[in-house]
Amino acid sequence: MKLDRIPQLKHTASNNFFLLAGPCAIEGEEMALRIAEKVVEITNKLEIPYVFKGSFKKANRSRIDSFTGIGDEKALKILRKVSETFEIPTITDIHEVSDAKLAAKYVDILQIPAFLVRQTDLVVAAAETGKVVNLKKGQFMSPESMKHAVTKVTDCNNEQVMVTDRGTMFGYQDMIVDFRGIPTMREFAPTVLDVTHSLQQPNQSSGVTGGRPDMIETIARAGVVNKVDGLFIETHFDPANAKSDGANMLDLNYLEILLSNLVTIRKTVNKL
Repeated sequence: MKLDRIPQLKHTASNNFFLLAGPCAIEGEEMALRIAEKVVEITNKLEIPYVFKGSFKKANRSRIDSFTGIGDEKALKILRKVSETFEIPTITDIHEVSDAKLAAKYVDILQIPAFLVRQTDLVVAAAETGKVVNLKKGQFMSPESMKHAVTKVTDCNNEQVMVTDRGTMFGYQDMIVDFRGIPTMREFAPTVLDVTHSLQQPNQSSGVTGGRPDMIETIARAGVVNKVDGLFIETHFDPANAKSDGANMLDLNYLEILLSNLVTIRKTVNKL
């Protein structure tokens, strides 16, 4: 594995998985700090390397009246404050070439959204910042094809790259996770399983994405058993009133017990 090339994601002595977690979108400073503080408390206790996740803006929306953000630099400054306050790395997604240099001033990891991962100019712009790049596998792409996305980053002399599986389209309104893809993609780069987005139910007639949060532990357990390097979990202290993706987020109150169970599973798998 190439985790040694990504200092923020190095495993602990127990060879634990790492965690990317936080709200779908930055809604304000107080909420971001509140979520980060709780997750830091949990991950420190469980010795899980942690990266705070939060979108500084949401570009991929079903409806024009959907929440898109509180302002680009305002949200990015909040991400930087989270990083400085808790001494943890941060990750945010970018959608346009111009976003790369802007976001790179504030965060440690730039994420390429699944729908945009074939956009060469965007991937190259992220890679050329020298930041870690997280490539989300397109819902329409095979695990094998992600090798080419990874190569776009490494061809820019940036070895700090990882990939994230966020499910594959299953018909018009559902997602599935093909766990055969985990060992395949781990051959190219450290691999993350996006547990919560894999449980989305997109393209609802209301224009608001649905989800199956009741299946979060099921999907997460399967990922850990199959030796995924990291987990991606969107979490909020009030998912029902979150401004984005509340239907598939994990209630923050349930995060500790979930992670405790997953750490136990990983320790058992490591002994096999």
